[in-house]
Amino acid sequence: MPSTVFDSAIFRDTFGAPAMRVIFSDAAMIGRYVEVEVALAAAEASVGVIPKDAARAIKKLARADAIDMAKLKAETDLVGYPIVGIVHELAKQCGEAGRYIHWGATTQDIMDTATVLQVRDALALVDADLAAIATALAALAAKHRDTVMAGRTHLQHALPVTFGYKAAVWLGMVERHRQRLKELKPRVLVGQFAGAAGTLASLGDKGLAVHDALMAELDLGRPPTPWHVARDNLAETVSLLGLLTGTLAKVATDVMLLMQTEVGEALEPFVAGRGSSSTMPQKRNPISCELILAAAKVVRQHAGLMLDAMAADHERATGPWHLEWVAIPEAFIAASGALRHARFLLEGLIVEPERMQRNLAITGGLIVAEAVMMALAKHTGRQQAHDLVYGACRSALENGATLLAELERLPEVTKHLKPPRLRELTAPGNYLGSAPAMVDRALKEHRRADRGAAARRRRT
Repeated sequence: MPSTVFDSAIFRDTFGAPAMRVIFSDAAMIGRYVEVEVALAAAEASVGVIPKDAARAIKKLARADAIDMAKLKAETDLVGYPIVGIVHELAKQCGEAGRYIHWGATTQDIMDTATVLQVRDALALVDADLAAIATALAALAAKHRDTVMAGRTHLQHALPVTFGYKAAVWLGMVERHRQRLKELKPRVLVGQFAGAAGTLASLGDKGLAVHDALMAELDLGRPPTPWHVARDNLAETVSLLGLLTGTLAKVATDVMLLMQTEVGEALEPFVAGRGSSSTMPQKRNPISCELILAAAKVVRQHAGLMLDAMAADHERATGPWHLEWVAIPEAFIAASGALRHARFLLEGLIVEPERMQRNLAITGGLIVAEAVMMALAKHTGRQQAHDLVYGACRSALENGATLLAELERLPEVTKHLKPPRLRELTAPGNYLGSAPAMVDRALKEHRRADRGAAARRRRT
C-alpha cells in the first residue's frame, strides 16, 4: 500500500511528475544496477581482466526484468544493501559467465554509478522544465514591458514598475539556475569504481584502465580519485534543486499576493473547479502556488539531509550514505512537482492591466511622491523639497485629496513647478526609471542563453 504522497495514487501527481517518478522507480533503479554490472564486464574484457566471451554472455543474458523481486527484497533486508542480491540473481542468469559478474567492484561502486545515471536523466527533465519556464517568463516580460503597476516594498506601494519588469526579475533567477545546472553537470556526472577501500587493489595494475573503460562505456566523466566518502557532488545537486525551487516559491508568493481579492492584478490560469472551496462557491484559491511552496520546503529539508550525509567517516561511511537513498529521489520528485506547477502557472498566467491601473490610483498619486521631490529638489535643495512634498502627502491623506491637488495649493511648489509639469510628474507611467530597459536586457540575456543551449544540444 502507498505510504507517502510520492507514491500515493491520490497525491503522487500533486507532489511530483510521472516522468521523474519513473526515473527513480524500483524498476529503473534495478535496471541501472544491471546496466552498470554489464558495462563493468565489457570494460574489464576490453583490457584483458575477464574473458571477452564472458562479457558477451553477460551482456546477452543479464536481464533486470527477470530478477525475482521477492528474493531481492529478502536478501536486501538481510544484508542491508541490494547489490549482493542483484549479483546472485545475475550470476544465475548468466550461467558459467556469471562467475565474472561484479569482478573487483564493491557495492557502493555499483549503487553510486547507478545513482549518477538516474541523476543524469533527472537533470535532463529539470533542464527542459527550466527552459520552458524561462520561455514563458520571457513572453510575459516582453508582452508587459510597459504595463505599469505598483511596485511594492514591505507590502506597501513604493514606486511604479511594470509587470514586465517583475517578470524579468523572475526570469533572471531562472536563467542563473540554467547556468548553474550547466556548470554542475561535469562535476556530478562522473561514475564511481574503486573497489573495497577505494584503491582498486584487487585488479592489480589494471585498476585504472578498467575504471576509465567503464566510464567510457557509460559515457560518464572520470574522477581522479574515488568519491565513496566525498559527497559534495551529490550534495551540490540537491542544493541546486533547493535553490531553484526556492525561486519558484518566490514567484508563487508574488502571484499569491497578486491574487488577493483586494489586489487582483494576476491570477492562476482558469480551469473550472480548480482551487475551489468545499463550502465557499466564490473561492478561487492559488492552488498551484500553494503546492509549489510546499514542494520547495520539502526540497530544502532534503538539501539539509545531503549536507548531513557529507560527514562520512574514513574510507567508507557507517550510515550517512543511507540518507541519500531517501533525499535524492524525493528531492528530485518534489522539485519536478514544483516545476510542473510553475509551468502551468506561468504559461497560462492571467494578467489584469486594468486592475493594476486602478490600484495605482488608490493612493491619489502618492506613489510618485519621489518623482515630485526629485524635480523640486533641483530648485530648492533635496531636504526642503522632501519636507514640502512630505507635508503635501500628509495633507492628501488627511483630506482624502490627490497629491496633485495638494501640491497645486502650495506656492513654494508652484513657483518652481507649474501645473502642467506637476501633472506630468504625478503620472505613474512617467516615473519608471530604467525598468523597461532592464526588461530589454533580460530578454537579450535570455535569447543568448537559449542560443547557447541549442548549440549544446546540437553538439550532443
